[in-house]
Amino acid sequence: MKIKNIILAVIPAVIILALIIVGASGTFVVKENEYACVVRFSAIVDTVDEAGLYFRIPFVDQVKYFNKATNMYDVPESEVLTADKKNMTVNSYILWRISDPKTFYQTLGSMGEAEARLDVLVYNSLKNKMGTLEQAEIINPESSDGRADIYSTVTREVSEETKIYGIEVVDVKVKRLDLPEDNEAQVYQRMISERNQQAEKFIAEGEKEASLIRNQVDKDVNITVSNAEVKAAQTIAEGEEEYMRILAEAYDTQDKKDFYEYTKALETLKASLDGNGKTVILGKDSELVKLLMGNKE
Repeated sequence: MKIKNIILAVIPAVIILALIIVGASGTFVVKENEYACVVRFSAIVDTVDEAGLYFRIPFVDQVKYFNKATNMYDVPESEVLTADKKNMTVNSYILWRISDPKTFYQTLGSMGEAEARLDVLVYNSLKNKMGTLEQAEIINPESSDGRADIYSTVTREVSEETKIYGIEVVDVKVKRLDLPEDNEAQVYQRMISERNQQAEKFIAEGEKEASLIRNQVDKDVNITVSNAEVKAAQTIAEGEEEYMRILAEAYDTQDKKDFYEYTKALETLKASLDGNGKTVILGKDSELVKLLMGNKE
């Protein structure tokens, strides 16, 4: 009797536990940044790309989750050959995301397989594109056209190749372009020599321009001074002419002229007799002698 009671008490608990297990295995949760593929007997029967709670057949359906966000994959370093037969070491990365989870699962199945495929595609595209450019075009610091062409071409080609895998390529960039150690010093020396030549050219052009500016300034100064001297001489002449005109108007009679000559003689005598012990020798016809002697003849 006791055994029967125990069995009757355990059965509901077992049923409840079984229902819980079945319920748990019959539902799955999809997060905001995930895709979910429901797989039944190795075939995808449903694809979910929105967050929420979903149902599946317990113990039969499996759920494969894939990241919806953009992924960055560092492509391993590799050596490529330029158009002028020079080796370069390329270090690049690729930004990509899953655009079609069903196709992605059917063709690749995992992130690791996707990265391996991207590795091959990026390397092949870089090798082909850089093989059409000379080393100087790629590493020229004065222009980034060569590198920009590499980025756009590789991104476009890899993006086209990955569509069949349900992958969208956002961007491909080269992080670093290195020279092999055996010719690195030679290339750097050539670049230094080119920069020195360019610097000397700039200095020579600057000195030439400075010389032209100095010559022009000197010329402008000479012209300005010359014009000023001419203007000053002209002004002085005009002033003297005006002065003589005023004198002529002021002393327009003989008496006025005699008075003017008399005052000028006094001024000259005053300047001569300054008390510094000078000896003044005058002729007998000098106006000063006549003035001192009181003789106007």
